[in-house]
Amino acid sequence: MSWDSLVPRPSLVVPATGVLELDQGTTVGGEPTTADWFRQHVGAAIGLPLPDAARPTIEFRTDRTESVPGGYRAEIRPDGVEVVAHDAAGAHHAAQTLRQLLDPAAYRSAPIHYGRCLLPCGRIEDRPRFGWRGCHLDVARHFLPKREVLRFIELLAMHKLNILHLHLTDDQGWRVEVPRFPELTRVGSWRRRSMVGRGEPPEFDDRPHGGYYTVEDLREIVGHAARHHVTVVPEVDVPGHSQAAIAAYPELGTGTRPQVWDSWGVSAEILNTDPSTLEFYRAVLDHLMDVFPSQVICVGGDEVPGATPAHGRFLRSLIEHIQARGRRASGWDEILDSVDPLPPETIVAVWRDERIAIRAAGHDVVLCPERRLYFDHRQADHPDEPIPVGYLTTLEDVYAYEPSTEHVLGLQAQVWTEQLDTPRRVDYAAFPRLTAFAETAWTSDRDLPDFRRRLVEHHLPRLDALGVEYRPLGGPHPWQTRPGVAGRPR
Repeated sequence: MSWDSLVPRPSLVVPATGVLELDQGTTVGGEPTTADWFRQHVGAAIGLPLPDAARPTIEFRTDRTESVPGGYRAEIRPDGVEVVAHDAAGAHHAAQTLRQLLDPAAYRSAPIHYGRCLLPCGRIEDRPRFGWRGCHLDVARHFLPKREVLRFIELLAMHKLNILHLHLTDDQGWRVEVPRFPELTRVGSWRRRSMVGRGEPPEFDDRPHGGYYTVEDLREIVGHAARHHVTVVPEVDVPGHSQAAIAAYPELGTGTRPQVWDSWGVSAEILNTDPSTLEFYRAVLDHLMDVFPSQVICVGGDEVPGATPAHGRFLRSLIEHIQARGRRASGWDEILDSVDPLPPETIVAVWRDERIAIRAAGHDVVLCPERRLYFDHRQADHPDEPIPVGYLTTLEDVYAYEPSTEHVLGLQAQVWTEQLDTPRRVDYAAFPRLTAFAETAWTSDRDLPDFRRRLVEHHLPRLDALGVEYRPLGGPHPWQTRPGVAGRPR
């Protein structure tokens, strides 16, 4: 593989003559988490043990004076590789780069051939454009088994993304075990049926759907993410998008007990603002902060029909509770309308219109505009596009997105799953658009024709090796279509 195959595009590459051949005598050492990761993933794929050594062939070192957080430099010579990174995350990004410089077979779980493993010689200097390079994954509308979440984390790390925003609760399902409140998962984690598509009149599949993550599952997800230098930001959405919780504990609501919702859209069921409801959610957040070490905890705050000033005070109390525990709260941009004043240190996720970021002056912002970075939206006007919903958001649209940078922590893509009912559908919606997003979040030095060349010639074969069922650039495979299922394009 060559230096012009890398995704995301690095800051500086200086190719040199020669190659380094990896063989039975190659050793790997230095920063331990990175060396172990390289040994487990790359070594297993190429069939080499890559043991540690006092003077390793491939050495990962950290130096806080080097680059910026997440940044690194690496030099490949015929006799070895020297990586110097700002931190362990930067060392991991360097390891991902080395993996890309090998054959796509380096992305398989076991060796499939025993040819020569060559790294091209040269020097690279690289650093991330934004500190927050995230992807939101909705597991509330359609549950993803734990193994699929672990796999998705690995795909994020492959693209040098570092945040997984995990949308754990909504009207259609509650996915996080809270031992103090067992009805949340006994009742709230499943619904009797699901809407199929967005037709009029609506159609339903009449198949129960559900699932949730135990405390042990979530700790495993967090630990797996940490090994890949991905932070899991959990979200429990309040005071709207709460019908599953109200179905479990009707005293949280404002009327009779509903069922877990089986439709898409915005439910009219919202939380009441009684002191007992506030204490309930403080306890839920305490549990969440015990399980998730993330500095940021998301409280949602979006799409609340019939919201009152009391709901704004309710949200502010929960944000202050999170801050009192030494963490930071985040919420969707509607919190600028409902919470006045919005407590300092609150992060605003701007999704409706990027211009809303101007109103968030004084607060850090994560940009996740619907018209650019919602990956459940249709990818083409192709007549076979499965369940065409939302705005037309092509690969080129994602790549061309140029965010503002004032008070911006970074960017986040959203994978909502109303229409994504299987891991295969998640793959199709996310990739290769998430690859384009990763480059946008990593570097401002972008070139669309060059990106498409690297994508087609080098990166799609890597996704193939990993078994990612992405959308082909020319349109869906026959088995990726959903004939007869209506969408609602905008």
